[in-house]
Amino acid sequence: MSRPAPFAFGRMAYPCVGVLVLLAFWQGLCVALSIHPSVLQTPMKVVAAMVEYGNTLVSGSWVSLKATLYGFALAILLGVPLALLLTTVRWVNLTFCPLAVGLQSVPKVALAPILLVWLGTGMASKLAMAWLVAFFPVVVDTAAGLQSTPKEILELARLSLTGLQDGPVPGRLALRTNGREG
Repeated sequence: MSRPAPFAFGRMAYPCVGVLVLLAFWQGLCVALSIHPSVLQTPMKVVAAMVEYGNTLVSGSWVSLKATLYGFALAILLGVPLALLLTTVRWVNLTFCPLAVGLQSVPKVALAPILLVWLGTGMASKLAMAWLVAFFPVVVDTAAGLQSTPKEILELARLSLTGLQDGPVPGRLALRTNGREG
């Protein structure tokens, strides 16, 4: 007989216990070493401040979440077409790939003050920073995925987009003889 699957409580309990041990260690360390609150607050004071300023935290978190989602969407909208160009047009790859690698190596933290001066403290600077963080990984990962895709799959996709999928295509005929519709 097979053993039943382990109860999910155990998988959840260990991380919870780990967090509680870490918090207890943090609290004990702050009290035992008399660490000044300006250096490190105790977890109890952090929780009390979270409760006291909960509304402010939620509204600030909402702004950050919107900027993150908009920045990621913008990175996808601009990054995927650029990755398509990088993988299909040789001169675009040779022209912009070194530039992208160079720009990706710039620490994003170093750009934050510049963005704040240029764009202010509103949504524009937050959106620009979120876009910068997401744009290069989207371009690089999409380009890598496209370059590793088998040529047959790319050809099938090209034929599907041009409307030739209903014509006499040998690859499609092979899929139909296997009993599947391609």
